[in-house]
Amino acid sequence: MNVFLTGGTGAIGPATLRELLAKGHDVRALARTDEKAAQLRAQGAEPVAVDLFHGDAVKAAVDGCEAVLHLATNVPPLRRMASKKGWATHNRIRTTATENLVDAALASGATTFVKESVSFVYPDGGDAWIDETAPPDESIEMLRPTLEGEHIVDRFTAGGGRGIVLRFGLFYGPTARGTDEALRLARWRMSMVGGKPDAYLSSVHTDDVAGAAVAALDAPAGIYNAVEDEPVTRRDYLDAFSVAFGIRKLRPMPTWLVRLTSGSAAAAVIRSWRVSNKKLCDATGWSPRYPSVRDGWPAVAREREASRA
Repeated sequence: MNVFLTGGTGAIGPATLRELLAKGHDVRALARTDEKAAQLRAQGAEPVAVDLFHGDAVKAAVDGCEAVLHLATNVPPLRRMASKKGWATHNRIRTTATENLVDAALASGATTFVKESVSFVYPDGGDAWIDETAPPDESIEMLRPTLEGEHIVDRFTAGGGRGIVLRFGLFYGPTARGTDEALRLARWRMSMVGGKPDAYLSSVHTDDVAGAAVAALDAPAGIYNAVEDEPVTRRDYLDAFSVAFGIRKLRPMPTWLVRLTSGSAAAAVIRSWRVSNKKLCDATGWSPRYPSVRDGWPAVAREREASRA
């Protein structure tokens, strides 16, 4: 399959590209700089420079592709997460860029459109399992562009294609920016994880993000949760992180600090999400390499140590 990939040079990009090529797909990937283009070319992809907010340019870039895999994001650093301005580009990628890519995919005759989303859109579930039948909470202002982007994918399905939305858990991995930020906060025995210690958190290793995204190319149209097999409580999440990196026990982020760093999204950030991945696993045969952070965080620590060595 000829695949157009956005987000191919971010934290999940190299792993996704490896998965696509290993499955025999031909990949045309977005590159915003000459350095990124060289990186993609070295991996075996065809780089293309295009402004995702320019509709005609996007149509030209996607022409000839059978599938679009839209994984691009622009999540602001921790210090800017409370600012609406900090999320402006990210939100435009979720809405305007998705609109342009759907238009381009329909115009090119593509059969498949896969878009990333997040499982944070679900309401608090306590210790109950949450699946895709749970309606999202549309009251959180900062998450509305995310849901708008999901609805845009419906238009691709209505046009005769397979539109697939992947609601990912909290990313973590050896090259994820969040890992660096978490380690910096750990110096003061603080963490990026807020909420009650017994509240659940569903996360996903960046390698498993890549595997889920590629597997979704063969999924029926619809919304799928792409998370670990075994969500853990925030207390267990922080303990797994501390053990993996050999640091002292960490405290969850205080609620007042969550509000300060997350702005209007704070109400969502502290919720309990015990999210199920059963639908995606059943539909595609995908299963995460790291069933939980108890397996994933030690692997991240080992890989980071090896890269330094």
